[in-house]
Amino acid sequence: MKKYRILSLLFLAVMVSLSLGSCSDDFLDQPALGSLSEDVVANKEGVEKLLIGAYAALDGQGLGGGNPWESASDNWVYGAVAGGLASKGSFGGDQPAIDQIVKFISNPSNGFYNTKWIAAYEGITRTNNVLKLLANVEDISEAERNNIAGQARFLRGHYYFELKKMFNMVPWIDENTENPKQPNDTDIWPNIEADFQFAFDNLPGTQSEFGRANKWAAGAYLGKTYLYQEKFPEASTIFTQVIESGTNSAGEKYDLVAEFKDNFDAETENNAETVFDVQMVANDGTSTITNSNQGGMLNFPYNSPFRCCGFYQPTQNLVNSYKTQESSGLPYLDNYNQNPVKSDMGVASDASFTPYTGSLDPRLDWTVGRRGIPYHDWGHHPGATWIRDQSYGGPYAPKKNIYWQATQDLYSDQSSWAPGTAINVHIIRFADVLLMAAEAEAQTGNLDLAMQYVNRVRERAANPQGFLKKYIDENSPLTGFNDAENAANYNIGLYTSSEFSSKEDALEAIYFERKLELAMEGHRFFDLVRWGIAEETLNAYFDYQGKITTDVRGGKFISGKSEYYPIPQAQIDLSLDSNGEPTLTQNPGY
Repeated sequence: MKKYRILSLLFLAVMVSLSLGSCSDDFLDQPALGSLSEDVVANKEGVEKLLIGAYAALDGQGLGGGNPWESASDNWVYGAVAGGLASKGSFGGDQPAIDQIVKFISNPSNGFYNTKWIAAYEGITRTNNVLKLLANVEDISEAERNNIAGQARFLRGHYYFELKKMFNMVPWIDENTENPKQPNDTDIWPNIEADFQFAFDNLPGTQSEFGRANKWAAGAYLGKTYLYQEKFPEASTIFTQVIESGTNSAGEKYDLVAEFKDNFDAETENNAETVFDVQMVANDGTSTITNSNQGGMLNFPYNSPFRCCGFYQPTQNLVNSYKTQESSGLPYLDNYNQNPVKSDMGVASDASFTPYTGSLDPRLDWTVGRRGIPYHDWGHHPGATWIRDQSYGGPYAPKKNIYWQATQDLYSDQSSWAPGTAINVHIIRFADVLLMAAEAEAQTGNLDLAMQYVNRVRERAANPQGFLKKYIDENSPLTGFNDAENAANYNIGLYTSSEFSSKEDALEAIYFERKLELAMEGHRFFDLVRWGIAEETLNAYFDYQGKITTDVRGGKFISGKSEYYPIPQAQIDLSLDSNGEPTLTQNPGY
């Protein structure tokens, strides 16, 4: 069972959402501060209700007017699929708007962008409501006031960070803004930085519920904000503090959990590695699926015990990245697509198939479901019968989002046409912090410390207790796993100073390690853009993957345009001023 929950927050979320009013497509025509209901009064209880509502917006569900996957908090479409780690999946005619996003041929009228935009600004509106009401609250101590303000500004920083990395130039609207039709002609990084700095300075190290942001989550997010701005010395300083002194909201010192897989299991999450998660809950007594992860409802193998829907299929390009050199256990940084990992592409499920026997990073089989390998305790992945269209999306299935059969009654909600899960969405986990810190250290010339951080992540992956094992009884997966027999040929080693002899070599290794460790968690596209290597990486991906699957054929990343998604046309149309001129300006190239 989860040790910590924020069920008290989630139970109140619906009530608070009703008191604030629902978000609609005419966001920019609404007062920036929303309309506070008469029953939300200026006291401690009232402002706490508003703060709970601001947390409730984290999952993006039901806020943007579109489907929940359009505003999913893990950014699986915008970060992972668009980053070349996964196919959209299913078949070509299903959710075709994603195909346009993936191939960088979409236009500002694509509804996905509008849904994401509205959901983020709804979260911002809720945080602004908290701050406005808080100014009039008297029955509260100074420490409580700072804590509430710090949480609200942390959440506002998060929502704006989402908008900034997706759309770049967006309007800044805060609790003091009177006219919501603000232009998007200024860089909002300083504002985001200020919000996280305030949160870092004012939040306590522990909180009453695990899901609330604390001082150290704010510090980690502040470091990430510095990193995106290439303020590497500042990032190094704050990451060092977080790594050396940081704790999760329960007061447990940050560390990597012993087994990689425990970050993706509702039974073992909210642990020492948790910096900030979107808390998901299933079967919580509310008789509704809305507290579970609806944003990932499509992302289960097709024609399987999960029922729906065959989306979010890892690519061959990603699978090949987990090959390791027999002698060193290190990855092939430059030529990983040579001699690819064997797949069952084109092989029927009733035909014989022997999985790849070469040397592999063990994180592969906790990230990707592949033929003949245990798929948690659901049995071996059967291959083609669980894939909707191999020629379109390839032969693989996602795995980090998959709940276990033995605990499905606790951690999955089956009340809808597709499951909702209680597996949290990681916004930042400690492995992410270590790799961001490694990047900052490499950029500032501290290559030894950068290597130590990367190797700390790889040491955890190399723990043999955390390797996927074969079943004790191949015909009865629920009997458990054989601790003495690995499911594949796992071999992972540590870097030495020879691989970190220059900044360029160190950064190449760090960038690749982020791909391996954080795959399918929504970071990749945004990483490629901020590193300045999106064009070469993604166009090489289109060339390679397009020879295997049809879904990405015709894709092309265009430098100067594709780094950011278009400002939604619906928002530009709604931003007209009294002279009929739009307040919002479209991004270049659209």
